[in-house]
Amino acid sequence: GQIGADRAALDWAIANGVPHGGWCPAGRRAEDGPIPAHYVLTETPSAKYRQRTRWNVRDSDGTLIISLKPQLEGGSKATQEIAERLGRPCLHVHPGNAVGAAVREFVERHAIRILNVAGPRESSQPGIGTFVAEILLRARLLVEACSRA
Repeated sequence: GQIGADRAALDWAIANGVPHGGWCPAGRRAEDGPIPAHYVLTETPSAKYRQRTRWNVRDSDGTLIISLKPQLEGGSKATQEIAERLGRPCLHVHPGNAVGAAVREFVERHAIRILNVAGPRESSQPGIGTFVAEILLRARLLVEACSRA
């Protein structure tokens, strides 16, 4: 529910009728204040972001990290490291790689039904929310087109 990639993914899910959920820090803590109640998130016992990150990776079939930069940093890098430690599938996409096809292939290869979407805060990568929405729309259209074929 952090403002940026996380919140953009939640907003996209709500707007597109895709069920959403997951974990957020105690107190519904985010950079811009408490996470609004219309996001269906469960608070972890800790107010620290790391526990929320770990539990979201653990409880999903795979993690998609979306960023505007090719190099991960901060919480996004920690998310990737947690996924590796837990042996969970993880894909990082950014402008410049075959985003739509890569996401579709990732979802199919790992039979992902619950996808954890993560990435940087809007304050560290302005425009990330818009990019996340574009990626999710592109990936959904590819999946729908392939399922009709």
